[in-house]
Amino acid sequence: MPWSLSALVLWILAYIAATEIHNESEHCVDWGLDNTDTVKAHNGEPARISCPLFLTDIKFDNSTVPGSGLTLVWYRTRQNRDLEEPVDFHRAENRITNKEGVLWFWPVFANDSGRYTCVLRNTTYCLKAAIPLLVVEKGLYVCNSSKEMVFPVEFILGETRSLSCPNTAEFTNSSISSTVAWYVAHSGGQNKARCQWGRRVGRDTDTLKESEGKLFFYIVREYHIGEYTCVVTMTQKDRQYNLTRTVAVSLCASQHDPKPPILVQPKSDQQMEVAYGQEVNLTCRMFFHCVRDSPTILWWLVDGRNAQELDPAIKTFLSEESSKLKDKTITNTISIKAGTPSDLQRNYTCFGQNRIGLSTVQVTLIKKAPSFAIELGCALGVTLLIFVTSIIVYHFWWMEMILLYRVYFGTDETVGDGKEFDVYMSYARNVEEEEFVLTTLRSVLENEYGYKVCIYDRDSLPGGIVTDETLACIWKSRRLLVVLSPNYLVNGTQALLELKAGTDSMLRTGQIRVILVEFIPVRKVGHVAELRRLKAVMATIKWEGERSQDPRSRFWKQLRIALPTKGKTQTSDGKNGRLTYRNTQDGDLFSPSLSDSIASQPLNIHQETTIDVPTLSDRSTTEETKSSIHC
Repeated sequence: MPWSLSALVLWILAYIAATEIHNESEHCVDWGLDNTDTVKAHNGEPARISCPLFLTDIKFDNSTVPGSGLTLVWYRTRQNRDLEEPVDFHRAENRITNKEGVLWFWPVFANDSGRYTCVLRNTTYCLKAAIPLLVVEKGLYVCNSSKEMVFPVEFILGETRSLSCPNTAEFTNSSISSTVAWYVAHSGGQNKARCQWGRRVGRDTDTLKESEGKLFFYIVREYHIGEYTCVVTMTQKDRQYNLTRTVAVSLCASQHDPKPPILVQPKSDQQMEVAYGQEVNLTCRMFFHCVRDSPTILWWLVDGRNAQELDPAIKTFLSEESSKLKDKTITNTISIKAGTPSDLQRNYTCFGQNRIGLSTVQVTLIKKAPSFAIELGCALGVTLLIFVTSIIVYHFWWMEMILLYRVYFGTDETVGDGKEFDVYMSYARNVEEEEFVLTTLRSVLENEYGYKVCIYDRDSLPGGIVTDETLACIWKSRRLLVVLSPNYLVNGTQALLELKAGTDSMLRTGQIRVILVEFIPVRKVGHVAELRRLKAVMATIKWEGERSQDPRSRFWKQLRIALPTKGKTQTSDGKNGRLTYRNTQDGDLFSPSLSDSIASQPLNIHQETTIDVPTLSDRSTTEETKSSIHC
C-alpha cells in the first residue's frame, strides 16, 4: 500500500476516533466563546492562539497534563459554518503547530479565520473553551489596512513614556533573531500608514528616539498625537517573517490637579419660568477634565428616577464634544412636550461624575407670570402700521380727502355772509387770457361745480365809474382769483387795480381771500409789492395746459379747495346776479372809506412808477376812463 494512502486511512481512523470520543462526553463543561479576546492577525504574518483553559483560575500546568491523563485536542469551526472538525497538523505541512497549549501559525492565511476550540478530556472529565481568530487582509507595503489592527495608547501631556511593539514578545522569544523598525505615518496623506512611504523614526531626536526595539518619548507633546507602526522582522526555521502592528497615540491633559466635572450650564441651582401647554427644555452641560481610566457620565434624575426611564413623557438628548487632549463637554437635555401643573411639582436634578468626584445642579420649574409684551407689541405694531398707512394715503390723496370731508361735513361759507359772488376773476385784458377765463375757468366753475363767478366786463353796470364798480364787484365776492401772466404786470392796467384792492381788503378786513393761478409763468414779480408779498406766503396753483384740462386733474382739485365751501344742495343756475351799485347817499354795500382810500391813493407798481385813478362823475367821463385803462 502506498504511503500516501496509508496516511489518509490513518487520518480517517483518527478523525472517527476523535469524533466518537468527543461525542461520548455529552456532559462536557463548555466555557463558551470568548469574543472579547479575539485573536487578530494580518494575512501572511505569524499568529498564535493560547488555550483559555491555561489562563484561568483553574491552572493546568502544561507539564502535568500528560501525567494527569488529560489530553489536549484542538477543533476548528470555519467562518459561517457549524461543523466542528479537529485541526490536522499533518496536512498543514508544519505551518500549524501545537506547543504547550498554544496554537502557532507560520504564517496565517485568510481561510484560517474561524473559531478554535481547545478541549481537555479523559475518560471521565471534559472541559473546553473557544476563541475566535480573525485574519485581516493587508495590501502590498501597507503597514495597517484595517481598524481591527490598531492598538490605542493614551499618554499624559508632558510625561516621559515608551512604546513597545504590541503582541510580539512571544514571537520574538521563539525566534532565533528579530529586529524592530518604527515608522510614523504621513498625516492626512493618501498613503497613510504605508511602510513603503512612511517616515522612519530617527535614531536620536529632541523628543523621540528609537532604541532596542522601543520608541521613547522624552517629553510627550501635542504634536505626538498620531499613528506609529512597528514592523518586527524575525527568522523561524530558516524563513523570514514580518509582524506589523499599529499604535494610535492619544493625549490626555496634565493630571497634576484632576478635578470633578465643572458645571457650565446652568451655573447654579435656578428657577425656570414655564407656561402650561408649552414645550419645556432643560439643558445641563458639564466640562470633564481628562482623567485616565475614569468614566464620564452625565444624567438627569426626575423625582429620583432616571429621565431615560420616563420615555416617552420625557425625551433625553445627549451630545458630546471632545478636544485633542481628551477634555470633553457633555450636554444632556430633557424635553417635556407640554408642561402641566404636575410637572412643576417635580424635582429635576442633573448629575455629572468622573473618578475624582460628583457634581450636581437642581432646576425648579415655576409658572410663568402672564406677560402683555406680545399684546403690547402687536398693538404698537398695528398703530404704527395705521400711522404709516395714513401718512402714505394722505400724501397721495390729501386733496380728495379734503374735498370729501367738505362735501359731507364742511360748513357752508355762503350762508349769512352778505356776499353775492363766490369768486371774482382778475386777469389781463387780452385775447389769450380772456379765452382762458371765459371758456375754461368760468365754464367749469359755474357749470361743473355750481360757483357764482363775477367777471367785470360781464357783470358790472354800464356807465359806472371803473374804480367804484371794480371795488363793488370785489367787495361782493368771497374770493379774488388772480390769473397771473406776463401781461398781468403791465403798468396802469385794471388788473393791478383789482390786485391792490383785493390785497388791501384781505389784510384789513379778512372778508376776501386771494387765489393765485399761474396761467403763464411769471419770473419777475419783485416790482409789484402786493404780488411779491402774496407769493411769499401763499401757494400758487399752476395751470399745466393739456394735463389740467380734465376737471378731475390736480389743478381743479387745488382750485376747489381754495374756493369757498358750499352746501350740497346749492348748484349753479347758469346765471350770475348783477351788481347794483348805489352811491353813498342811498347806502353803499361796501365801505366808503375803503373805496375812497383806494381811489385816492396811487397803485404802487414800482418805486418810481405810479398810476392815478381819477374819480369821474358823469357817464361820458367814465367811458373815457374805462377805455384808457383797457389800453
